[in-house]
Amino acid sequence: MNLTHRSPAAVLKTPSHRLRALWPQARPVVMGIVNCTADSFSDGGRYLDAEAALAHARRLVAEGAEILDVGGESTRPGAQPVPAGEELERVLPVVAALRQEHTRLVISVDTSKAEVAEAALAAGADLINDVTAGADPRMLPVVAGARAGIVLMHMRGSPRTMQLDTGYQHVVAEVHEYLRLRADAACSAGIDPDLVWLDPGIGFGKDDAGNLALLAALPALATLGHPVLVGPSRKSFIGRLTGAPINERLPGTLAALLPACRLEHVAFRVHEVAPVIQFLSIARHLVGAAA
Repeated sequence: MNLTHRSPAAVLKTPSHRLRALWPQARPVVMGIVNCTADSFSDGGRYLDAEAALAHARRLVAEGAEILDVGGESTRPGAQPVPAGEELERVLPVVAALRQEHTRLVISVDTSKAEVAEAALAAGADLINDVTAGADPRMLPVVAGARAGIVLMHMRGSPRTMQLDTGYQHVVAEVHEYLRLRADAACSAGIDPDLVWLDPGIGFGKDDAGNLALLAALPALATLGHPVLVGPSRKSFIGRLTGAPINERLPGTLAALLPACRLEHVAFRVHEVAPVIQFLSIARHLVGAAA
């Protein structure tokens, strides 16, 4: 169906329409992080209460976030699993309220459980951000049935164990091949290719050299033909390389985004939206001046 002849209101009624509306300008978009968790590595406990999470989400939207990623289970190294019922209690009120307030906003839910994804999509989410790349056998069919999108991330093991094995022979080739295969599986399950996003999993079962190699290779990941999501915000490798504490890693986060700044279908998952928006604005002006 040709969407160009439909009204803007109609175009944004479904998850697929909202997701596709991100890309007409062929530029990076910013995903703000809303951790409704007790133990996330950077802001655990700050937004566990739904009203606090909503206030934070509204701030991120006001700063320019086009996507919000709402999560009810921490995926930091060493994190313990959260029961599905508890995860749902944390994220559903936030998702439902945000959808009621914003018709254009893309709402992502960070979960690896199909049960949580199904309920979140019914409440108004558009995108499932799955750190296990669809390991739950119901995940891909659930997303396909909702005509929604999915982020497939590379991770070794689980958040509890992932940093115990960070050795690779060829980290870029191995991660990209894994994501290619998972993307093929998602498409075979009925998810449209442009709704399948790929995330190399910075900090998820990689050492510092691996993280840097994967960041440098983001343009190569984009050649697989799917949108790319990258989330280096405040990650531990920045602290190890610079000595900066968690809440002083914005400069390192911005530097980590550099390899992907010219990609046309890329989203940056970050804690601090306004500085990243400013950074991208100047980067685009510099690219234009050099053209």
